Order: sequence, then structure tokens, then C-alpha cells
Amino acid sequence: EHRQDSREHMVRESHQDRELGTCPRESPSFHSRFTTLTISREPRSKHGAKDGALGTGQGCGRASSGAATAATTLFEPGRDGQTPQVVVLVGAPGMGKTTMVRKVMVEWREGTLHTQFDFVFCIDCKATVLPMEASVADLVSQCCPGLRVPAGKILDDQKRILFIFDGFEALGFSLVQPEAELSSDPREVKPLELTLMSLLKKTVLPKASLLITMRPTALGSLRRCLKGEYYMEILGFSAARREEYFHRYFENPSKADTAFRFARGNEILYSLCVIPVMSWTICTILEQELCGKKNLLECSKATTGMMIFYLSQLLKHRGRDNPQVLQQFLLHLCSLAAEGIWKHKVLFEEKEIKDCGLDQPGLLPFFLNERIPGEGEDHGSVYAFTHLHLQEFFAAMFYVLEDDGETVSSLGRLERDVNKLLESYKSRKDLNVTVRFLFGLVSQKSIEYMDKTIGCRISPRAREELLEWLQGRHRGLSHPGQALKVSEMDTFHFLFEMNEKSFAQSALGPFTDLDLQDTRLTLYDQMALSFCIQHWAGLGCITLQGCSFHWQDPEVEMDAVAVVPQVWWAGEQPGQVKCAEPRFSVLSHRLQWCRLTESCCAELAALLAEHPGLARLELGDSSLGDSGVRLLCEGLRNPACRLRILR
Repeated sequence: EHRQDSREHMVRESHQDRELGTCPRESPSFHSRFTTLTISREPRSKHGAKDGALGTGQGCGRASSGAATAATTLFEPGRDGQTPQVVVLVGAPGMGKTTMVRKVMVEWREGTLHTQFDFVFCIDCKATVLPMEASVADLVSQCCPGLRVPAGKILDDQKRILFIFDGFEALGFSLVQPEAELSSDPREVKPLELTLMSLLKKTVLPKASLLITMRPTALGSLRRCLKGEYYMEILGFSAARREEYFHRYFENPSKADTAFRFARGNEILYSLCVIPVMSWTICTILEQELCGKKNLLECSKATTGMMIFYLSQLLKHRGRDNPQVLQQFLLHLCSLAAEGIWKHKVLFEEKEIKDCGLDQPGLLPFFLNERIPGEGEDHGSVYAFTHLHLQEFFAAMFYVLEDDGETVSSLGRLERDVNKLLESYKSRKDLNVTVRFLFGLVSQKSIEYMDKTIGCRISPRAREELLEWLQGRHRGLSHPGQALKVSEMDTFHFLFEMNEKSFAQSALGPFTDLDLQDTRLTLYDQMALSFCIQHWAGLGCITLQGCSFHWQDPEVEMDAVAVVPQVWWAGEQPGQVKCAEPRFSVLSHRLQWCRLTESCCAELAALLAEHPGLARLELGDSSLGDSGVRLLCEGLRNPACRLRILR
């Protein structure tokens, strides 16, 4: 009766986390939405990071040998055979701490797991208003006001009780309290911080179990006041779980496949999907993009747009009352990120954080994780961005975030020179993602959205420098007397990130040829090409030599290639070739060593008739076969075909 009675009152839903996407819906749909998270039993391990994610142990995204993958393991015996009484679940914002708490609650209420507890009392430290003074019995009554059993009687059987503190750092209490003032009586009323400290120090209800969730930046002070605690760290989604999450989110298999292919084809987005709230962000945007569409070939949101949306959700309701404080904090954060990118540095010492003015507990945990030194390590705490791509994003923002003049002079250590960054890109290709984000940040949409949703001002001054740099780098690659051509794939990435028709037209205006050789084109590459070609009025010749066109997961795809770019010829299925609305007159197509086969010939034949401007077609080293050539000849016989040269 006790367990059933308390179960009916225990499960709470956090509105804030639901908005962030980290809190799945209530049971029974909770199970249909929940995707298993990877949890490490060694949060302070020294394993290297994978997927660019950086946790308290620099190991997010990678499960160590002691890793677990389900909430069932939270109170299971450890390697020493001991069942933990105190579990501290650590994770960056958006990693799914509240989701894990709710999974524990739902499974306990259903009686499928955690049945060793008769009562589970969950306090959402971010949302619950707690009294200034209270006893442990008072806290129990406040958690479950409808209990038919007196709180005092419940507390008699300590071993059957689990207390959960979700988001413990939000309480903001000092964890240094005089030992003599701690309580040993669960009915004794004390100042709230003393009552909670008594639970942590086990001076009251020493046999009760505790589950505490918190961000890494608050871990150090808590660790000093716990005894016999067991640490676990949420590492996010594994590769397999990322795909599972997309299918659970969309429910419609076709839309899930389309959305996941889009994310999988974009290396940056796919890497960021290790963070659960980032997976939610991407799915939310793609769900809107897919509304009324069958594909994402003209998705209006590039990588930068999704990052800005993620940032706006992360900072929701914070900094709006005092945007100057947030703007100044972000400037210092961006300075730290940029300095790290220049120096190939992802770990920052505590002194650097303080020197930069970033030691603000209300903002710092949203962006940086704290790594607590392990036993025997004599240095202080070190910090890292939640993910390398987030550091690159803020590094790009450093060059375009507006300031009041005084802030810049106080940064001091790094010059905000866009041209220097672009010039260095020639020899440092590791700056590619930073430069890509730079283009995305100065788009008109990004400038307006940042100001509206976050209250931060982005300067458009860098646009002219970016335009001059793009045109100059390709002029230098073209030989005198020959047609000006674009032969670097990253140019199309940069223009696609900005996603502005007029800018793309200006950047590509002086050039007449597109020349790519031996390039493996992902779906993201093809979308970038599609966008640029549609806005390239002077394009006269396309040469694709030894290129392959991929649309599936590269890890399972092996040798699958599309016949021709399925993006600017956007068919319903890979390999279908259908011309999009013609916005230019292409004189020549060179598709040499692209391994074209018989299956593409019917579409190529249609292409010849639909585009009379096509005068030259080269299909060198292809495997068309006799039947393929016969299909091609049908297109050549069409009166609308104006082809002059076929190789």
C-alpha cells in the first residue's frame, strides 16, 4: 500500500526540461520516446574523447570499459561488489540528467525496477520552492502532500527510502557547515541547508539511499562533503543510439530516415548529435522543414542556424533582463574559445577562467564542463567546452560579436582580425569549421535571430572581407588566359552556411567553371553544390572527374554511389536524374571517371532534351553497356537536343 500510494505522487514533469527536449513525455509514451544513454562509471577517467565531446573526464561520446548504458545500473553493485548508497550522476546541460531521473521514477512506479525502495522522494531543485527551515519529515510531506501514511512512520524503515535531488547545484547553498550543528533526528527543524547537509553527510537517516544529479562545474564542492559516493557520468548518445533517437522522435519511418540521412551526411551535425539536446534541436528543426515536403534538398537551416537555435534554447529566460551582462560574458567566452583554437587547446585551467571573468555560476555551466582532479593529482580544476564544435562556434563568434569598446580592450590577448584568420586558413585546414561558422554568423538571418532571441548583436562588417577573400583565393588558382573556375569544395560549404542568394551571386559572379576532381560528395556536399549552382548565373562548364555521390551512412554504405549529383537534379530516389528549374545555361558537362552505369542512361537522355543549352557531354570511363548507349541515343534523336560533342 505504501509503495502504490507514494508512486501515485512521485512522478513530476519539469516544464523547462521538456522545452529543451531532454524530458520525454509521461508514461506510457515515455518508453516509446526514451533512447538509452551511455553512462560511464568512471567520470574522472583519462580516456580520450571521441566525436569531439568533452566531459568531466574528457571522455563524452566514448564508453570506457566500465561503461553502462541503462538506468538499471545506477544502484547495481560496483566492481568491488558493494551496492552504492549514494550515486552522483554528472552531466553537462542537455545531456539527459532529468530524463534519467524520470526513467528511474517511471520504472519504480511501474514496479519493473528499483523495487528495493518502498518510497522515492524526488525534489526538482530547479523548480521546487523549498522552505527556509524544515526537517526531513517536512520535506517528505512537501514532496507528497497526499500520502496517507504519516511522514514520521515512513522514515522508520530507512533502507527502503530513496531521495533524489535533481539539479542539486540550483539550490546554491554553501556546502561548508559546522559538523556540530548537523541533525540526527529526521523530525528536527533546522535551516534548510543544515537539513540537506545532514542527509548528505549521513548524520540523519544514514541507511537511506541518495541519487544526486548535477552539472560538472559544481562537482568539486559536493565531493568534499560526501562519503562512499559512487560517480557516474552521462556521455550522451552512441552512434547506434543517435539513429534510434531520430526514429523514436519522428515515428514515421520515412521521415526518420530522411532526417537521419541529412544529419549523417553533415559531419559537424552528426558529431554534435552525441549531445541529446542537440539531437532534439536538429530533429525539431528538420520536422518543421519536412512539413509538406518529401525531402530536405532545400533545407533553409544550415549548420550555423541549428547552432544558434540550440544556443537560444540553452539560454532561454536567461540574460534577457540584463543583455549587457550576457553580451560581455559571451565576448570573454568567445575570446577563450578562439585562443584555444589558435593554440590547439581544449583544456583551460581554473586561473584562466577567472582571469577571463568567466567565473559566473549562473552562466558558466551552460558552456564549460569542469574536470575535477583525481586522486594524486596536485593541479586544480580544468575546464573544457562541452564539444569541440561548440568551441569552434564560439571562436567564430569572437570575430563578429559586437562590443562596447571597453570589453575588447580588456580581452587583450587576441586580435579580432578576420583577415588574419582567413589568411591562416591556407596552411591550417583545422580552421575549416571555424571559418564555416564565421560565414553562417554574418548572414542576415543569423544577425536578426541572435538579436531577437538571445539579445546579442552580431556585426555585419566582416561580410565584405569574406567576399573579397573568396573571390581572391580562386582567382589565384586559375591560370592566366584560362576561364576562371571554382575548384575547392569548401567554397560551396561557406556559401551554403551563409545561405544568401545575393551573396552567393556576388561571390560566384566572376567565375564560369566548376571543376571538382576525385571528390567524395556527401549529401551535405551535394546540397551545398545545389544551392550554389542555382544562384550561379555565369556558370558555363561543370567538370566532375572521378567524383562519387553518396547518400547513405558512410560506415555501412561501402561502395554505393549515385549516378550523378542527386541534388541539383533532385529525384525522389538516389540515382534519378531530374533537372531542377533551370536558372543558368550550362554549356558543358564533364562526368569523367564517375563510374556511371546503365541505370542512369534514361535520365541522361531526358536531360539532353530538357536542356537545349547543353552542348558538350563527356562520360569517360563509364560502364554504360550497349543497352545503356541505346537509351542515350533516344535522347540524342529528340529534336530538342542540341548536343554538339559527346565523348
